[in-house]
Amino acid sequence: MRLTVALLGLLLLASPLTAAAQTPSALPQDPDAVLVEELVVTAREIGPAWWRVSDGDSTVYVMGVPSVIPKGSGWDPSVLERRLEGANRVILPFNNASVNLLTVPGAVISLMRLRSGTPYEETLDPALRARFAAARAKAGQEADRYKTRNGMAAALLLVSDYRDAASLTAADPAKTIGRMAQARGIRVEAKTYDAAPLLAAVVRTPAAAQRACVQEALAAVEAGPASAQAAARAWAWGRVREALGGERSYERCVAAAPGAAELDARLKADQTQAIVSALRQPGHSIAVVQLRPLLSQGGVLDRLGAMGYEIRTPAED
Repeated sequence: MRLTVALLGLLLLASPLTAAAQTPSALPQDPDAVLVEELVVTAREIGPAWWRVSDGDSTVYVMGVPSVIPKGSGWDPSVLERRLEGANRVILPFNNASVNLLTVPGAVISLMRLRSGTPYEETLDPALRARFAAARAKAGQEADRYKTRNGMAAALLLVSDYRDAASLTAADPAKTIGRMAQARGIRVEAKTYDAAPLLAAVVRTPAAAQRACVQEALAAVEAGPASAQAAARAWAWGRVREALGGERSYERCVAAAPGAAELDARLKADQTQAIVSALRQPGHSIAVVQLRPLLSQGGVLDRLGAMGYEIRTPAED
């Protein structure tokens, strides 16, 4: 079960952990590598940056957030608190996954295919095996924790364990924002996706991409949390470009799974549509979107702009 949870969370919450090695050619390009430059600005107000999407008498204030931050990271919530007053709804990142009753059999089959009677590191050559053993020891785990025959599964689980050991979280700040909204009686929206196709995608990932993913995960663990820490500090002060500066090799690892591009497009389309729906109601709402999917070409704000909505940057706010 813990293997399942880690895989689901990391497929939807790819992290900007630093990688020291060259990106293996077996991995595709980062889906959010190209940014819409005019949207990448420094905020005028204190605290995290906000973008404003408007349509007549309706506005959605969009907070861009890192995909992973150190637990307990401090940031100024004053602008958020002000905008929560009278808000129609709060839209949280669409990145939850669960097993649908109708797809339980498929999820179970995929999980059984991922499991193995021996630790994954025993399948590696001596040099890579030593690196894997050192990395999982850094994450505080024994070899039996990674009993899988699938390199992507092992890599995703290793990064999940490393995040826990390094006190990094993908849940915040969205979890905190949701709690603040609920305390005020504001409607909170999120979306849950079916887990079974995600697990099946891990099973079908080509061997070369699995090995490249393992190398990326090892490099991320070896480099440590400095990149995530620096990005979180920049985010807290509204320095958007610096907040986007974390290494993106791990996202490219996740993008190697079959169907990942379609899932990425669906996530962005769903988040965009949620904002469009909020814009149909007079007044204002709040949306929370990860920075890269928010600001990339083909990302959420790019899609909204193409639909004709007015977008103001944090430098204009």
